[in-house]
Amino acid sequence: MQRKNRTKTMMMIDKLAYSSPWRYKSTHLKSCFAIGTLLICVAVRSFFISSIVLILMGCLTVTYSRASLSHYGKMMLWPMAFLIMGTISILADIADEPMGMVHISIGSKYLVILGSSVIESGRLILVSLASVSCLYFLILTTAVLDLMAGLKRLHCPWLIIELMTLIYRFIFVLLDLALSINTAQKCRLGNKDLKTSIRSMGGMLAALFVQAMEKSSALFNAMEARCYDGRIHVLTEHRPAAKKEILLVAAYLTALLALAIFCRTKGGL
Repeated sequence: MQRKNRTKTMMMIDKLAYSSPWRYKSTHLKSCFAIGTLLICVAVRSFFISSIVLILMGCLTVTYSRASLSHYGKMMLWPMAFLIMGTISILADIADEPMGMVHISIGSKYLVILGSSVIESGRLILVSLASVSCLYFLILTTAVLDLMAGLKRLHCPWLIIELMTLIYRFIFVLLDLALSINTAQKCRLGNKDLKTSIRSMGGMLAALFVQAMEKSSALFNAMEARCYDGRIHVLTEHRPAAKKEILLVAAYLTALLALAIFCRTKGGL
């Protein structure tokens, strides 16, 4: 039962990252591959390049992160709410006269949707999804501690790394506490109607805040008892990339950049 509860509270992304066959590949190489692809995709903003990146990263992520196609599809739906809110401002416009594909009268003004706005909205959504797929590839094949170790080798300020480590730790602590409180509330019919659910949510947030402060105090005391000197030291293993892998990534990024420049000269196809 304890193992089952621990598995339930562990985040799916973290589980997939630790079980990925590519977890022990070079962190720097995977970062260059994912971030380089993302930068090219965002800089060019091409339908063709974004489609290639979205398909390629999706295939690699599903193949080498042990994530099923259905799980990956659900994860790609998570940012859709932000994309919809972001594209509404581009898709719709206010005009003094009817024009475009769709026009709705609102008093003396018209809410219009132009053909160019539809194209730009579609471009924004496709580029955003392709960029998200690049980040999913990185986080689903690389453990967070490996990413922090990579940042340390790049001489990232230690304060940022420390904050990332503590925040990462407390994600699991708060998730475990929230699930325990939520389970106790459900056992007492704490969500039988809307009014009770709102009251239960308020009580859970209040209790979660108090317990989070207690957990943080206990964590700091435990760190002090282990000779904490202001920095968190984590054992890491450096895994250099093979020359063949470096050449493959370099050839891929060069080919993608050349194709992106070609699409750019053709009007951003």
